[in-house]
Amino acid sequence: MTALATEAPVDDRRGRQPHRRSRPRAAWLPTAVLLIGAVYCLLPVAWVVAASTKSGSSLFTTFTFAPGGDFFANVAELSSYSGGIYWKWMLNTLLYAGVGGLLSAFVSGLSGYTLAKFRFAGRNVIFNVLLAGVLVPGVTLAIPQYLLLAKVGLTDTYWAVLLPNILSPYGIYLARIYAAAAVPDTVVEAARTDGASEFRIFGRVALPMMLPGLVTVFLFQFVAIWNNFLLPFVMLSDDNKFPVTVGLFTLLNQGQTLPALYSVVITGVLLSIVPLIALFLTLQRYWRLDLVSGAVKG
Repeated sequence: MTALATEAPVDDRRGRQPHRRSRPRAAWLPTAVLLIGAVYCLLPVAWVVAASTKSGSSLFTTFTFAPGGDFFANVAELSSYSGGIYWKWMLNTLLYAGVGGLLSAFVSGLSGYTLAKFRFAGRNVIFNVLLAGVLVPGVTLAIPQYLLLAKVGLTDTYWAVLLPNILSPYGIYLARIYAAAAVPDTVVEAARTDGASEFRIFGRVALPMMLPGLVTVFLFQFVAIWNNFLLPFVMLSDDNKFPVTVGLFTLLNQGQTLPALYSVVITGVLLSIVPLIALFLTLQRYWRLDLVSGAVKG
């Protein structure tokens, strides 16, 4: 009996290198655009850092990014200018941005939670009006806000800068979206079944769940108030109540007659960026915590 030996089919893939999909040649284009954008944004910051280390005389003689040795002298001159009023401006800015940001985050959280979890007549109309408010530039509201506050005698006070910044349409919009996604309806209904009041549900149940989103609202509003120029420029006339943006603007105007003040102004600009960087580095852990908790829930 003749046995027919059947050979196993030869696998053509044996010994063949795995086919690697060639990377599109245009894949480098988005990376290049991002790098150009990063350089465009960081180049002025690098120049401010370098210019703050130079004296007023050397600032205009050489335009290089090489650091000088006059940074601490510039800081000392800035601190001694007009009795150290620069640090008064910084404290004012911290008051405006800190208190305004916290109040805005709380109002945004309460309003966003209400719009997300309650059904009432006119809810969609209110939300659409808020969306329209996001599209209105804040510059157009400065003069009407000044006229309104002038009627009640609040111009040239701290309230003139704080009150207009408490209500943020964009913050309410973000809080509404975040509350709808982060606070389950079943948890709210369970708390109501246990007899908890609505304010207790918001403070004890919803607010901790919304904390990462409210941190984002606080950061956006803090940065917006910190960098705001037109509103305090219109509302305030006492330089002891100026924020750092308006204060440095007054110094810059004086630099037209005293060019040595330009290096002082640049040093003040650099120091005014430091609190923003520290705030971002401090609060970024809330975003990480939110991402981790989301991954665990998934």
